[in-house]
Amino acid sequence: MSSKLHDLKPPKGARRKAKRVGRGPGSGHGVTAGKGTKGQQSRSGYRRQMGREGGQMPLVRRVPKRGFTNIFRKRWAVVNVRDLAVFSKDAEVTPEALRERRLVPNLCLYEGVKILGVGKIATALVVRAHAFSAGARAKIEKAGGRVEVIPRA
Repeated sequence: MSSKLHDLKPPKGARRKAKRVGRGPGSGHGVTAGKGTKGQQSRSGYRRQMGREGGQMPLVRRVPKRGFTNIFRKRWAVVNVRDLAVFSKDAEVTPEALRERRLVPNLCLYEGVKILGVGKIATALVVRAHAFSAGARAKIEKAGGRVEVIPRA
């Protein structure tokens, strides 16, 4: 027997009829419609609230506070000296060039680009960034490169 799209139906017993609550005592789900009796949860519009634990001290208040958040913190897009090896000799390394090579994420989320001194560098590069660590500056200049600080806007 070949079946067509309009003849397709699920096998017998695969589908169950929807539970019709609040449709009289004969349904087995009449009167309170499966919501129990009285109280906040039986009322319409009830929605459990985050952090409420029904009289118990909420977790947020039981756990002690720790540390603090510095609202004046400066977030830097960090690049290490070892990551600059992808550039060829005498190349100009700018924040835009670093972005093209996917070495830094979206720059508008950061204060600027900071070069740190992790790793080694062998090629002479002209590196322009918003900030440099002392170690990074020394390593770039030792390799014959030049460091230029871009003023922040």
